[in-house]
Amino acid sequence: MEPAPHILVLDDDREIRELLGKFLEKQGLRVTLARDARELRKVWPLARYSLVVLDLMLPGESGLDVARWLRGQSNIPIVMLTAMGEETDRIVGLELGADDYMAKPFNPRELLARIRAVLRRAEGAQAQAQNSEDASAQIRFAGWLLEPARRRLINPQGAEVPLTGGEYELLTTLLERPNRVLTRDMLMDLLHNRQPGPFDRAIDVAVSRLRRKLEDDGRNPSVIKTVRGGGYVLSATVERGPPAEQTAERAAE
Repeated sequence: MEPAPHILVLDDDREIRELLGKFLEKQGLRVTLARDARELRKVWPLARYSLVVLDLMLPGESGLDVARWLRGQSNIPIVMLTAMGEETDRIVGLELGADDYMAKPFNPRELLARIRAVLRRAEGAQAQAQNSEDASAQIRFAGWLLEPARRRLINPQGAEVPLTGGEYELLTTLLERPNRVLTRDMLMDLLHNRQPGPFDRAIDVAVSRLRRKLEDDGRNPSVIKTVRGGGYVLSATVERGPPAEQTAERAAE
């Protein structure tokens, strides 16, 4: 039997932190609590965590600084907690690679649902890679190479470009539907299984972040195009299959 997911909760409000910890434990999750960035760094190497619940409004080192640090350590899923109306911080957090967010005050049951949804997406992506019919299969587009089994993105110069979990999911979603316009609502539903709010810029931020990585060499300015009044489209020919050298070897046989 596999152990329950281990959630790391960082919030400086003692009452919220402890109540949330007890609630999540009652739902069968393992929980570690931290009150600030220093305490989080202290407990980080002590366990293998499944997800971080991160409050952005922290004294001293901010939640955004902690998010940057976490992204430098791993691609662990992050669910942010933001103050109502703090849209700017929320957008910056998403740009740093957070997977979802909730505004305070929040319903613990809704937060639990968000946590489980993010964990399902992460587990599903991992299982898809592990259960791939051909572990060496690759996806090629516009000179780029994606290795699903390893979740690696290689640029045209042969260098690996790191992707967060959310960026990987967005890229694979676009690659599964090349040259097809996907509206923001469609992308939100495919990636988060929920409808966007009137000021929800999560998809725009995610696309912008991924687009910057695909255009970092200035050679692919139109891989992901914006369709006015429509959404986004991955404008490239997508090829799937084993590495070219393996194809040549099989042909020779």
